Amino acid sequence: MTTGLAQDRAAVLSRNGVSRETLERLDHYADRLRAWQKTTNLVAPSTLDALWSRHLEEGLRLYPLVGAAPKIVDLGSGGGLPGLVLAIKAKDAQPGQSVTLVESNSKKAAFLRTVIRELALPADVRAERIEQAGAALATADVVTARALASLDVLLGFVSGHIGDHTRCLFPKGRQHEAEIAEASAHWRFDMVKHPSTGEEGSVVLELRSIRPIGA
Repeated sequence: MTTGLAQDRAAVLSRNGVSRETLERLDHYADRLRAWQKTTNLVAPSTLDALWSRHLEEGLRLYPLVGAAPKIVDLGSGGGLPGLVLAIKAKDAQPGQSVTLVESNSKKAAFLRTVIRELALPADVRAERIEQAGAALATADVVTARALASLDVLLGFVSGHIGDHTRCLFPKGRQHEAEIAEASAHWRFDMVKHPSTGEEGSVVLELRSIRPIGA
């Protein structure tokens, strides 16, 4: 582990208390991600030395918002962010909770399955396009998506597939107000803004009761 990565890890752990078992699994996941990164683009290479603060910490902070929801569906999981972090937390914190990771890229899906198998996580992978994930979304109590698409597009992905009880947790950057305004031209929804650990001005948008305007 490089000095920069070790310092980044220590800083995140000082802000987020985790159990010894959870830490061991997070370390395994981080090691696997860095190893696979050599052949599969899972995260931006420039962020590897800040892997914990740029990527893993967001999942740790998101998990309390998920709470005891039995079924989480993570759209466009990529390298497992935040889906695998949520599954790692769920394994120790909430028996019976499970995560479905939707990822169409076959190499990334193989990485996700490898980590799930090695850590015996309560998770599964659907290697399909989001437009084909209606069956998975219909089972969701919580839907997550990180750095995937604009809010307007995300609402289009989930609308018609999720119930009124389903909560969507979407981390968004400092331009979130513009995204909300764009989405509000096409959709009705209930929304709560939560603080985020990302860049200054970033938030986690919690949305439910999503309906197209005019429906």
